[in-house]
Amino acid sequence: MGCEDMELFTINTNFESVSVVDEFESLIWTDRYDRAGDFELYMSMDQNLLNYLIPDYYLWNASSEHTMIIEQINITSDAEDGNKLLVSGRSLESILDRRIIWGQAVFSGNLQEAIRAMLYENIINPSIVERRIDNFVFHESMDEQITSLTINAQYTGDNLYDVICTLCEKNNIGFKIILNEANEFVFNLYAGVDRSYGQSSNPYVIFSPSYENIINSSYLESKKGLKNVALVAGEGEGASRRTAIVGASHGLERRELFTDARDISSDIGRGSVMPDAQYSNQLVERGADKLSENISVTFFEGEVEATRMFRYGEDFFIGDIVQIANEYGHEGRAYISEFVMSEGNSGISMYPTFKTIQEGGV
Repeated sequence: MGCEDMELFTINTNFESVSVVDEFESLIWTDRYDRAGDFELYMSMDQNLLNYLIPDYYLWNASSEHTMIIEQINITSDAEDGNKLLVSGRSLESILDRRIIWGQAVFSGNLQEAIRAMLYENIINPSIVERRIDNFVFHESMDEQITSLTINAQYTGDNLYDVICTLCEKNNIGFKIILNEANEFVFNLYAGVDRSYGQSSNPYVIFSPSYENIINSSYLESKKGLKNVALVAGEGEGASRRTAIVGASHGLERRELFTDARDISSDIGRGSVMPDAQYSNQLVERGADKLSENISVTFFEGEVEATRMFRYGEDFFIGDIVQIANEYGHEGRAYISEFVMSEGNSGISMYPTFKTIQEGGV
């Protein structure tokens, strides 16, 4: 998977390659770790393009393991510059956005088994046959970083994509849907490899001006959206409403959040009632999820020199933990949350986004 060759092909809905896309003004292709990637393709308009750049067709890039779905076509007219075509869409992970968690679903135990159940019940083998996607399959991970994770949660009608994104982000793991040679959409949970100074098993990958492998960089540190204590309110009314407190802090450092979890019900159907301890755990899990969405953030973006020391797709990958530093003394371990490849008149550029590891994660 070399970044020096941005070779594009379009694939129709029968998974047949229909065209090479080799003439365009610019391409921005973004792969992400714990959510769908996206792309934008910009070119001069030609009527023939509309024969193979069609919504629901797929775009395959030799420089990425991900496949994009064409979702939007935008044609603009300009008397001076001529007509232009902008094609955009998201990667296969966005398929999950087409489903909700149908009805009430309660999960307690292994995280991977819970996500497998969500996919089977809503995509792979749902009770409503019209919801099924025939070529969608689940691939089980044997990585202990995945198999050791747990869940205690309840969902009713939640968007499937949003749920899986939240679970992955909270646990610092990724998910991907890969189009294999059998034309199957293969879902995988995975965890990046630690290549930072915090381990000794793998070769280090360091991005720093000292190594002359960061061309330019942008550093952002923010506590603006931080919340560290959640009051979670479940079923019931008024003073009898069941609640849980998640997190601990005091004084000026305490930043509170209210979470309405009335949708979590102790009635799990067929005359069964959830034990009090399990219900409390459900509330705690909901509060932890909401706090994970309101953390202090540190982002470090940089355009990398991908031929000097470390090559994307060979020495490091999406989700890997690496060592980063800038010229102002900011240094630490971070995982690669996304990788942007762009091609235009100035050539090919690569921009990783580094995200700090959430406490208690990988």
